[in-house]
Amino acid sequence: MDNSSNKSPGYQKYFGKEHDLVRGAIRDFVKKELLPYVDEWEEAGEFPIELYKKASEIGFLGIGYPEEYGGTPGDVFLKVVATEEMMRSGSGGLAASLGSLDIAIPPIVHLGTEEQKQKFVVPVLAGDKIAALGITEASGGSDVANLKTTAEKKGDYYIVNGSKTFITSGYRADQLTCAVRTGGPGAHGVSLLVIDADTPGYSVSNKLKKTGWWASDTAEIYFDDCKVPVENLIGEENNGFAGIMNNFQSERLCLTVMANITAQIALEEAVKYAKEREAFGKTLMGFQVTRHKLVDMATLVEASREFTYRVAAKIEAGENQLKEISMAKNFACMVGDKVTYDAVQIFGGHGYMRGCVVERLSRDMRILSIGGGTTEIMKKIIEKLML
Repeated sequence: MDNSSNKSPGYQKYFGKEHDLVRGAIRDFVKKELLPYVDEWEEAGEFPIELYKKASEIGFLGIGYPEEYGGTPGDVFLKVVATEEMMRSGSGGLAASLGSLDIAIPPIVHLGTEEQKQKFVVPVLAGDKIAALGITEASGGSDVANLKTTAEKKGDYYIVNGSKTFITSGYRADQLTCAVRTGGPGAHGVSLLVIDADTPGYSVSNKLKKTGWWASDTAEIYFDDCKVPVENLIGEENNGFAGIMNNFQSERLCLTVMANITAQIALEEAVKYAKEREAFGKTLMGFQVTRHKLVDMATLVEASREFTYRVAAKIEAGENQLKEISMAKNFACMVGDKVTYDAVQIFGGHGYMRGCVVERLSRDMRILSIGGGTTEIMKKIIEKLML
């Protein structure tokens, strides 16, 4: 059931030797550095901050970024491989927090000045600083165009007031790529600022307690007359909405991959348990109802993964896949919800217990239909492009 060992023609179409080397390196890292401790970190609600440096040293943080800033350039599938293998820690929250740079620094890489890249990208890829993205607000998570946090320009500074919520890595972030309102209402009044966490007037709530992603530190962030230097503006003033939207396609692909690998791991665990668990004088695998349930789970996982890979290949080829990645995300999340639910059912009472992998997977799965654009927002995008 382990897709990483699949060397079929379909696999080779998407992955080559470079991908396999990266997959192997990250898998070893996960086995040695994460799996022995992940249960402890889940209960603690965070993992050691030194892990960022270790992840940088094996090249994980830099995948997909320019070499001159400490990155490891590669195609879309290099990031797919990295995401799949990091998720094999069994903790979506750990993967999400280690990967929060992938939603925080792309706008800086694409729109920032050379000075901004040296200041805000290089230390993050080196694992010396933690980067987070600040877009969501309590008044409207998906309604990005109507965000209310303001940044008023006064001389060489912007004075920022407002708040952000549900910020992944927000409790420990050193810098926040923050969406603010610098102009009038709507999308055309939004800008992007990088705000250092040590800026006076910048404060962070206690870690938010979530249903899943326990190992991910999540927080609300408040701005009370924060003085942010004008040189921290990313791109042009009032043009930040485009930078936010450009980042969503890669974020949605990542979340889709996370949903697929969550389902894959749940399937693998269910197969293993069904072969071992005995009931009424035989293993669960001895019952046709169990075998057919596993067949249905495997079919859904295979279909969703192949759809995702195909969309990723088209993205790599430069094709606009806004509609298709929205479809893939919704489908992968539907599959992940179904497969993790069925895995818990196969495990029975054990699947409802803390410390059981499928229990955690079922909780972690739920956020993927919300983050990066809800299922409903994805349908709105699809509808607009299809009808």
